[in-house]
Amino acid sequence: MPLARSLSVTSLSGLDEWDEEFELEDAVLFEIAWEVANKVGGIYTVIQTKARLTAEEWGENYFLVGPYVESNVRTQVELIEPTNPVLKRTIDKMNSSGCKVYFGRWLIEGSPYVILIDVGFTAWSLDRWKSELWDMCAIGVPWFDREANDAVLFGFLTAWLLGEYAAQSEEPPHIVAQFHEWLAGLGLVLCRHRQLPVATIFTTHATLLGRYLCAGNVDFYNNLAQFNVDKEAGDRQIYHRYCLERAAAHCTHVFTTVSQITAIEAEYLLNRKPDIVTPNGLNVKKFSAMHEFQNLHAQSKSRIQEFVRGHFYGNLDFNLDKCLFLFIAGRYEFSNKGADIFLEALARLNYLLRVNHSDVTVIAFFIMPARTNNFNVETLKGQAVRKQLWDTAQTVKEHFGKKLYESLLVGQLPDVSKMLDKEDFTIMKRAIFATQRQCQPPVCTHNMLEDSSDPILNCVRRIGLFNSSADRVKIIFHPEFLSSTSPLLPMDYEEFVRGCHLGVFPSYYEPWGYTPAECTVMGIPSISTNLSGFGCFMEEHIADPSAYGIYILDRRYKGVDESCNQLTSFLFQFCKQSRRQRIIQRNRTERLSDLLDWRYLGRYYIAARHMALAKAFPDTYAYDPHEPASASGFRYPRPASVPPSPALSRHSSPHHSEAEDNDEDERYDEDLEAEKDRVNIRQPYNLPVKGKAVLGADENGEDEASEKN
Repeated sequence: MPLARSLSVTSLSGLDEWDEEFELEDAVLFEIAWEVANKVGGIYTVIQTKARLTAEEWGENYFLVGPYVESNVRTQVELIEPTNPVLKRTIDKMNSSGCKVYFGRWLIEGSPYVILIDVGFTAWSLDRWKSELWDMCAIGVPWFDREANDAVLFGFLTAWLLGEYAAQSEEPPHIVAQFHEWLAGLGLVLCRHRQLPVATIFTTHATLLGRYLCAGNVDFYNNLAQFNVDKEAGDRQIYHRYCLERAAAHCTHVFTTVSQITAIEAEYLLNRKPDIVTPNGLNVKKFSAMHEFQNLHAQSKSRIQEFVRGHFYGNLDFNLDKCLFLFIAGRYEFSNKGADIFLEALARLNYLLRVNHSDVTVIAFFIMPARTNNFNVETLKGQAVRKQLWDTAQTVKEHFGKKLYESLLVGQLPDVSKMLDKEDFTIMKRAIFATQRQCQPPVCTHNMLEDSSDPILNCVRRIGLFNSSADRVKIIFHPEFLSSTSPLLPMDYEEFVRGCHLGVFPSYYEPWGYTPAECTVMGIPSISTNLSGFGCFMEEHIADPSAYGIYILDRRYKGVDESCNQLTSFLFQFCKQSRRQRIIQRNRTERLSDLLDWRYLGRYYIAARHMALAKAFPDTYAYDPHEPASASGFRYPRPASVPPSPALSRHSSPHHSEAEDNDEDERYDEDLEAEKDRVNIRQPYNLPVKGKAVLGADENGEDEASEKN
């Protein structure tokens, strides 16, 4: 189901070149979302990481609007008096009229201004506003839906804020308001209904109905055109929420979404084609480690290896130097996140590694929070045994070192047979006996509250991967987010990702996908799908994604079994790579980080705001979009040096051999290849001087990007 696009991620060099005099001095930007200084999901990451770039562009005229949550404000927000006189009058007027509105700085990179509205303080107006909502657009919100009630309160209060700001302005203001997701969408609908002088943008990061349908194991993408959306929303008791989302999508001046795959979904489920696709980015500087990321990988890997030594004590019959760490992380949505197909592929990979007598061992981590009681006793015991063994080794080493030192002092070579006495051997034997265990290493690190009905554990029981000695694939289910203070695996998420070899995210429903993006900027290869926004984005920009460590699994045009076979093939070929090939591939993966930098992707938000201003204030702003004749995006070419995988060798690449691990036999110049890649992507977008925005051209006015295949 192709989607005709006006402006998309493919056309990175095709953005319209704005007039050099695009004044923003009299324009004000309000960005409104329920997740401003209030972490609930991925939208928090989008807003938090993008804030610095937007603050640089808009300066003192950029305000984030969100709900007041006291616990979050105490740790994230510095409350201050508004510096903008119009905004100060607006907040004072609202507070004197029965509201509680706070102003401050969000203590994140860029330190943007935030306006936080206490929705609970005005709950006394809920029934009146619900009645007004019904009279205005016949949307009824049930009393028991607390989230929808909050959306009504938040929507009316944000519309009140924008209307009051316009009324308090001495001259007609040019207000841009960007609303994220359905929870903020009602404010947009009210702005248009009241005909406020506001240029509106509505951004959906995932459609409500799409999430619900995919969670119900529906053949979603092949039946988009056949869904009776009203009936489906009604059957799932979310019709009122769906109506709020659809109303916002239809009322807004500019409708945006985060990926092409979500744009297709929105066109069918919300009945409006997005005007611009605005991909999610990251502050790459935060994740970059200059040229030390390979060293950081080695350091983090060694910490994971220490955990593995304890977890598999008594069954550590595999070589940790030949061990690959794979992981999947995210919300515990067993099917949507692809945990089901990943487990099935691991079972098939285990068979392939065994029949091919591979010396590689794969340890797959599942980092998905679930309901637990506490740490598994056997898991904690494993770490205690490992610590005891380490202490024993240190004690024996001290005895050995002291005797060696004394022997050398008297000018004699030591008698090795006398270096260790019977006491040392006794200590070591006791330590070895302590490592014996009568059971297999546990699959789950915690005691699950619903062990018998847990989807991952039930699937593990079905495929029979119980961490036995005969298996070449081991599974560790960690049903809790990682923390550096954990007594079990004391690592934060970023450090853990750096230590792994491959991230596996075979999602069925993933509007964008921050987990593979974070892997990319840290130089860790990943597997994504053509049903995720990230996977589609990378397919458009890289001629051979797998050469750069981005494996794209086909879940859109293939059945589950075919997709599982393809995933198994990806995993098996990755296991066949030499250490040198993995290092080369990580270098290539890390170089893609510029593609995901907000300074590169932020231009789409800039274009959306300009388009909204031109639609709302045509006498002041002009926007004349033109569609490129062909996609002229930036495509990384296929590398012409060492192949990333034995299965993908080409005539221009040296074939894998035993000598490949020797540096002197390598025909690979990292600096030369990096330079070739750099010329295929434009440098991150540099913001102009405050008040002027120049979009789409380099400093010399020429498009330096070239498409090479």
